Amino acid sequence: PAHAIIREAEKLVDSGVKELLVISQDTSAYGLDIKHNTAHDHRAHITDLTRDLGTLGAWIRLHYVYPYPHVRNLIPLMADPSNNILPYLDIPFQHSHPDVLKRMARPAKSSNTLSEIAAWRDNCPDITLRSTFIVGYPGETETEFEHLLDWLDEAQLDRVGCFQYENVDGARSNVLKNHIEPDVKQDRWERFMEKSQAISETKLAKKVGLNLDVIVDNIDEDGVATCRTKADAPEIDGNLFIDENTDKIKVGQIIQVKVDEASEYDLWGQIIG
Repeated sequence: PAHAIIREAEKLVDSGVKELLVISQDTSAYGLDIKHNTAHDHRAHITDLTRDLGTLGAWIRLHYVYPYPHVRNLIPLMADPSNNILPYLDIPFQHSHPDVLKRMARPAKSSNTLSEIAAWRDNCPDITLRSTFIVGYPGETETEFEHLLDWLDEAQLDRVGCFQYENVDGARSNVLKNHIEPDVKQDRWERFMEKSQAISETKLAKKVGLNLDVIVDNIDEDGVATCRTKADAPEIDGNLFIDENTDKIKVGQIIQVKVDEASEYDLWGQIIG
């Protein structure tokens, strides 16, 4: 129930936690199984839960959010600077071609997802979109793979992960026809990553010169601080590195930094003030 989640989050924030990651198998479907029940003044719905979490004072980051129509109701919360809902969505698109998505037993309306992405960005220009994809799924043709590359060109996602398909014990996909040869999967993975890397490099280059809030994750023995911006989830996204004046900061702090350098996936900056 929502009130139990809020209570746990309050305890974490009271103990000093600065960032909360909301993760489930399908975060956007939260509360559907209990018909969005309301208990202790908290409604079990992802929009209500997110709004309530945003009042606690910690950064709130949403993961595994499928692009259902009601997800658009989260975007105004992310665009509102008065709360702490990060303008960040981790959405498991997995592929773009409708036939591949059908074989995956996933929703198969990639054109609709592009429209949703455009609408999200219209309402929250600073939103960061991350996703993961699978290449070499059984039966994936070259045409279907190229559809994915074209879709990625149009979607211009900020953060992207990609995996080559592998059989998993008990998975229905194991018995599908036309499994892809390893060398073809590797080739497609490399082409996908080359395109996504170029997109990431272009987007990060535009952040040079900006002042950004970052959370300090680590300071090593050489005094180099590893931080993350609001656009970066821990472990799966990029970092922002600071190598000067780090004696002034502590792990867990949220500080402001001016970005002065960018690579394909990471940023470098200097502490402001």
